Amino acid sequence: MLKLYHHPFSPASRFTRLILSEYGIPFECIVELPWVRRREFLMLNPAGTLPVLLENDGKPVCGATTIMEYLDETWGYSRADRRLLPDHPRQRAEVRRLVDWFLHKFEDEVSRYLVYERIYKQEMRHSDGGGAPNSEALRAARTNLRNHLRFMGYLAETRRWLAGDTMSFADLAAAAHISCADYLGEILWQNAESVRGWYAKIKSRPSFRPILTDKVLGMPPSPTYADLDF
Repeated sequence: MLKLYHHPFSPASRFTRLILSEYGIPFECIVELPWVRRREFLMLNPAGTLPVLLENDGKPVCGATTIMEYLDETWGYSRADRRLLPDHPRQRAEVRRLVDWFLHKFEDEVSRYLVYERIYKQEMRHSDGGGAPNSEALRAARTNLRNHLRFMGYLAETRRWLAGDTMSFADLAAAAHISCADYLGEILWQNAESVRGWYAKIKSRPSFRPILTDKVLGMPPSPTYADLDF
């Protein structure tokens, strides 16, 4: 069975969990706190970042984008109409463009601040950097989030799914980030109707059910988080 080293509120880890579930691949989740820099984990991934996928006694596959390509090459090709990467090169390029957008640009401008300041710092010891959230970082993340939601709204209004006519890796990458912001109550859904319609389709899928059970100790989710009819 595959082993996934992850953190429940790491968007890149959530993206990987969604891929594994959509492809129907059995896997075991192992929670890793990357700021601890555990020696055994650093032996798997010297960069100390999540996620990391381990298959039997093979070499670890590190990083969400690398894992995405690995799973598509080893499992996706046999999934026919369920494959998350289109056949046409231009469509594949658009999926990869948007995956890169969410895993890097959205991460750098939004999720890194929201998740780190409001979740990770609560779990960290003070010696590891834990403590009160940085209000300036959160303000910047909220401003950036509004801009990203406008971009996503344009995609949702002009396409059936974010990258085209079929659900793809791009939708899962976006949903992984949006789900973390939604847990924290950071999204004003009344101002993002197009994104809400798209996200409702994603989070009603069976692959999303385990994501919606994730909890932060002492921090309940927003009322919309697990509500499929939000």
